[in-house]
Amino acid sequence: MDFYQTLSIDKSMYNRKGKTFSQVLEELDPTEHYKNTPLARLDAFSRQLKRFDISVSGAKSDVVDKFFQTSSSAVLFPEYVSRAIKAGMEYANVLPDITATVTQIDSMDYRSIVSEPDSDSKELKIVNEGSLLPVTTVRMQENLVRLIKRGRMLVSSYEALRFQRLDLFTVTLKQIGAYIAQTQLKDAVNVLINGDGNNNGAGTVTVTNSGVITYNDLLKLWTSLSPYELNTLLVPTALMEKVLSLPEMKDAQAGLNFHGTGRMITPMGAKLIHVPSLASNKVIALDKNCALEMVQAGDVLVDYDKLIDRQLERATVSVISGFAKIFSDASVVLTV
Repeated sequence: MDFYQTLSIDKSMYNRKGKTFSQVLEELDPTEHYKNTPLARLDAFSRQLKRFDISVSGAKSDVVDKFFQTSSSAVLFPEYVSRAIKAGMEYANVLPDITATVTQIDSMDYRSIVSEPDSDSKELKIVNEGSLLPVTTVRMQENLVRLIKRGRMLVSSYEALRFQRLDLFTVTLKQIGAYIAQTQLKDAVNVLINGDGNNNGAGTVTVTNSGVITYNDLLKLWTSLSPYELNTLLVPTALMEKVLSLPEMKDAQAGLNFHGTGRMITPMGAKLIHVPSLASNKVIALDKNCALEMVQAGDVLVDYDKLIDRQLERATVSVISGFAKIFSDASVVLTV
């Protein structure tokens, strides 16, 4: 069980097509080999941290310089940076609440599929003996999904960071991840409203009284989405208070849930998500199960060469992603 202590690691492990550094480590040192041992709860990367006695969290976390005690331990630094940023992205990320599926690709070109049944073919009608079954056509989208690179540049000298505790540095990296997640959400909202370039923008509904949102307007959204399910509402800051102040939101059960758990739920059971980047006069209603596809080209990308060589002055961290509409009428926009 000491194989992880003699494992040869180098920066070429970051350059394996279609695989992350952690995945390469796991292939060389499978976690399943450590069942029923004290190391069973650790993955391959965590075992390497243990090997070099590097603690990345807690009051007794090591300083950044600990990664650079040997050439082998320095190879672990980019993966630590990547993991911290992903943790920040996950903490601030609401994309799982609005995307039906995530597609991983190994290139910059991706063309999604589409099936747009009309109102008649959405119904599963009785088929008489000898008659043809109704047809659902699935085809490739006309235009490619637009992939956008989002990221940040680490601008700091190694000397400025070398004696900083990793626990504190992790907080900074997590915040970078949170910023990336927020910009990805902005991209997703834009596609929900305007479409992905394939003439599939969302339908629109206008409130009864300009500038005022009522429960009846939310009911309009609900009926406009039929036969899809209204299970998610994206609301900007300016309208969040107005929605929560609706009389229908003030019943005892809704108040108990909001005050007790902080979870905001509309009278129709849809999940209410605060989206600061959304235009102040719009509310998006969608069926999260079939409205949006997220496309990712690889994992979090880091300048591993620069990080390993302690060249932090211009080391970049980025992700490449895009969004595609699945069913264009599975999202509707309410303009207030």
